[in-house]
Amino acid sequence: MESKDKRLVIVAIVAGIIGLAGMVGFIGQGNVRHVPIFSQERVEQTVVFEDIDGKVQIRGTSGVGGEPNPHLVTRTSFAYILTVINNGDKHHRLYIEGLEVQTDLLEPGQQDTIIVVPQTEGIYKYYDKRESLKLLGTLEVRTVVPSDEFTGFLKDMI
Repeated sequence: MESKDKRLVIVAIVAGIIGLAGMVGFIGQGNVRHVPIFSQERVEQTVVFEDIDGKVQIRGTSGVGGEPNPHLVTRTSFAYILTVINNGDKHHRLYIEGLEVQTDLLEPGQQDTIIVVPQTEGIYKYYDKRESLKLLGTLEVRTVVPSDEFTGFLKDMI
């Protein structure tokens, strides 16, 4: 091999290593996502009202476990879309205290959707609101990746 060929091979290997290190650094900083970075972030869940043995409960059907009166969880700065279906035999209204949102009064078989974009963390109680408030469970709002803790070099773009 001539010295010119050896130099070309060494330059190609070094360029490849630098390119690989650059890709790992770029990806490792969180700059590659499975969705477009500017798409609307959201959390979608569906719950149903049920009347069982004279008691009202909510059960999760989509995006949340199916246990009675589940602990709902969402994220700050994300659109939280909660669809509420009344599968019970009485009228029901879901009310979330602290966020001050509620569904319409739902007749059996009806559904409504609540959309809220919470900005602060907290635990909020949700109720069946008819003649009085009946506590059913809690909605927790969490900050998952606060922008001030993001370490990527594109921090200013978020």
